[in-house]
Amino acid sequence: MKSATIQMETLTCPSCLQKIEGALKDLDGVEKDTLKVLFNSSKVKLNFDEDKITLAEIEAAINRQGYKVLQSKVK
Repeated sequence: MKSATIQMETLTCPSCLQKIEGALKDLDGVEKDTLKVLFNSSKVKLNFDEDKITLAEIEAAINRQGYKVLQSKVK
């Protein structure tokens, strides 16, 4: 299990948070209990199973919602 912090462009409304959260919760390999979308800092924090999903796939899901990923860190 890997832990990721994804920095996005500035989120402008609370519904942005819900759209991103909804898209990521549907992904196989994302640990739903760890998923946090931080509105004030425009970050997503989550744990994921690298055997089931890649960070690039998670970033692509965020991009498909119309939000730009600026930087990602994995631990």
